Amino acid sequence: MSGIRIQTEKNRKEVKQHGDYKFPVNISPEAIQSYEQHAFMWHWHPEIELTWFVSGQMEYLVNDQNYLVHAGQGMFCNSNALHAGYMIDEQDCDYISITFHPRFIYGYENSILQTKYVDFITSNDFWSSLVLKPEISWQNEIIENIKEIYKLSQINPTSPDFELRVHIIICEIWHRLYQYYVQLSQDTPQPQKHLQRLRDILSYIQAHASEDVSLEDIASHAGLCKSECCRFFKKYMKMTIFDYLLSTRIQNSLPLLLESENITTIASLVGFSSPAYYGQIFKRYMGMSPSQYRKNQA
Repeated sequence: MSGIRIQTEKNRKEVKQHGDYKFPVNISPEAIQSYEQHAFMWHWHPEIELTWFVSGQMEYLVNDQNYLVHAGQGMFCNSNALHAGYMIDEQDCDYISITFHPRFIYGYENSILQTKYVDFITSNDFWSSLVLKPEISWQNEIIENIKEIYKLSQINPTSPDFELRVHIIICEIWHRLYQYYVQLSQDTPQPQKHLQRLRDILSYIQAHASEDVSLEDIASHAGLCKSECCRFFKKYMKMTIFDYLLSTRIQNSLPLLLESENITTIASLVGFSSPAYYGQIFKRYMGMSPSQYRKNQA
């Protein structure tokens, strides 16, 4: 069985549509085990994401924050925040994901609902995420709201007032988040420039992964010396630049394998010096050879 793979553009923006213009909401049950490499890789999208963790646990990363989330907890992931999730100890984690575009709350562009109540949160990179804990009353109310939305989507998605009920609940959630962040606003520092630098590095690696890209190239693009670039990347991504480059090349090779390209050609196209080295790294990340992966997809 093949796993799910997050499809992204070169800048790591997710390609997937989360609902549509008429109803920009997507409600879906997920499992970390269903993803390739048992992880959903770094990506971002303009939609806000709310998650309720049903069972198990997961390592959940948002921008420069690293969380260990457990069953019963929830997560608020802000618009345009880079995020990724990883399986822990080979144990699955089931969760419910609700994504919605901010315009679902504010409606008209530049309305007071947007400028006062939505942009206030979504434009602040420092407020990229929040773990929702059931022992905190107002956060537990959000978790219960997420459950209610999911229940509605399962038992009555064709009812004449389904979309209206979902809209009301999401507005209630947003009101609670707004009240929380208003309280924090006096003591919260300005959005941090390092988040844009991190995105620039990720975009550069993705755009040049198939080339003979060097650490010097990446550091120069980021405006850092090589040692500082390595330290910066390791601090926020929890992996080395080289490991991320290899992982990106493996991810880029997967659709080529499905197109039945020659493995030697694929290795060259995605940036590996030889098919043998490609096969070695592929097995490290995917747990099987490129040929076995291709056979499993047939």
